[in-house]
Amino acid sequence: MKFNVYHGTFKKKDGTIRNMQFVRLDEIPKEALPEGKGGKKAKLQEGMELVWDMENKGYRVINHNTLIGELVSYHMSGTLNLK
Repeated sequence: MKFNVYHGTFKKKDGTIRNMQFVRLDEIPKEALPEGKGGKKAKLQEGMELVWDMENKGYRVINHNTLIGELVSYHMSGTLNLK
């Protein structure tokens, strides 16, 4: 499977800075998502997005309003274990 990986730097609520590599869930084929994910999207506040954190292997909500700089993306091939 081919997918895009994004890298961004965000300012967390506590003021610390976090670098994160993630995959946008809406770019992952539904068959790669575990049961119960990829259906209806959760109602999130403006600027928030549910993503898959590549480093910590878990779901995270990022806040685009606290993005420092710009997102960088690159293509990757392989499998994603989202369970």
